[in-house]
Amino acid sequence: MPTLPVFDMTNAKVGDIELSAEIFDVEINEGLVHQAVVMQLASRRLGTHATKTRGMVRGGGRKPWRQKGTGRARVGSRRSPLWRGGGTIFGPHPRDYSFTMPRKQRRLALKCVLTDKVKSENLIILDDLKFDEAKTKNFVAFQKTFGVDACKSLFITKDIVESVKRSSNNLQNAKTISSIQLNVFDILNADKLFITKDAVANIQEVYV
Repeated sequence: MPTLPVFDMTNAKVGDIELSAEIFDVEINEGLVHQAVVMQLASRRLGTHATKTRGMVRGGGRKPWRQKGTGRARVGSRRSPLWRGGGTIFGPHPRDYSFTMPRKQRRLALKCVLTDKVKSENLIILDDLKFDEAKTKNFVAFQKTFGVDACKSLFITKDIVESVKRSSNNLQNAKTISSIQLNVFDILNADKLFITKDAVANIQEVYV
C-alpha cells in the first residue's frame, strides 16, 4: 500500500496518506491503456465529413449526346463521377467512430495510469485546493510554488471548484476536473497530477 505525503497550497507537508493498493499499485497493462486512449479519442471524432454521390449532385436530366454516330464515348448522365461536377466514387460519409470497452477493462486502464503516476513520482496529494478570488495570477503563483508552471499539470478535486476552474481557464498547461470526470487520456497527457485528499477518498470509494 503506497504512502504519499500531503501538501498544502504553500508546498508545506501537512501529513501523509495511505493509498489503496487496488487502485494505485496494480500491474500496468500498456496494451489496455492504449486501447482506452484510442477509445476515448475515437469518441471525440465528429464523423460529419460527407461527399455527394452521383445520385445527390445536380444535373443529369438528359443524355448529353446520342448514343451512336458522334465518335465520342457513350455517356448517359452529366452526374457521372468521370465528369467535372459529377458525383464522388467511394467518398467519405457521416459515421460514428466510437466503440466501447468492457467496464472492468476501462477501470483497470484508469488504475494503470494512476499507478504509473505514483511510481514515476508525478502524483502530488493536496490537502485542499481553492482560491479566495478567481484570478489567473493566483493560479500561476500556486503553480510556481510547486515548480510546475512550465509543464502540463492536471488538477483533480472532488467537485468542481469554481474559483479554481475559472483561475485556470486561460492557462494552456493546466486543466482542472472533478473526480467523477477522471479519464485515462487527461492523466497520461499531464506531466504532473495533483489530487486533493477528498478527491482521493472519492476515487477509492468508487473504484475499489
